[in-house]
Amino acid sequence: MTAIRHHIPDDMLDAYRAGTLPHAFGVVVAAHLSLCDQCRARHEAADMIGGAFLLGAEGANLRADARDRMMAALDAPAPKPPPRASGPFPSAVMHELGGRPPHWRMLGGGIRQQILTTDREGSLRLLYIPPGKAVPEHGHSGQELTLVLQGSFSDSAGAFHRGDVEVAHDEIDHQPVAGPGEPCICLAATDAPLRFRALIPRLLQPIFRI
Repeated sequence: MTAIRHHIPDDMLDAYRAGTLPHAFGVVVAAHLSLCDQCRARHEAADMIGGAFLLGAEGANLRADARDRMMAALDAPAPKPPPRASGPFPSAVMHELGGRPPHWRMLGGGIRQQILTTDREGSLRLLYIPPGKAVPEHGHSGQELTLVLQGSFSDSAGAFHRGDVEVAHDEIDHQPVAGPGEPCICLAATDAPLRFRALIPRLLQPIFRI
């Protein structure tokens, strides 16, 4: 396996740890952490530092019913374990898939997608790009976080393989092209619609919700 060269930025990892990252981006970060030893080590080290600070902090007054609420939580049924990783899909992605294989929708040119979640803060989708095929050239109205799960793609920022993450923002225009070999499967989170240059992708954008 090619070494992972493109990682989660520190500020995004901090937001994920604090629980303030939008859900779509949080899933991409969780999937990347399951694949990347380097980022997982950074994440765990920061957790340990945060724990050390908490140990040295002054105590706080608890609500009168704190003990009762804690005991009720201990008595509650244990949550179901998350689905296991399957094929190229990490556990975090399988959770979004409901433990089932993707249900692809054709976009044209052999490219497929499945929208996993969408809300006011962003959308999360899987993309399937056959070898040598290109996604239409586009820019961004916000931020896009793309994680390679299988195969590879390249654009003006370089080459991205399994585990690599590309962070794109409103100053970046690009046209990802899938590498040779197996199809490229990506997990992509966006917080605003894409900006396509060509007319046909712009006309189809409301239908495909991209």
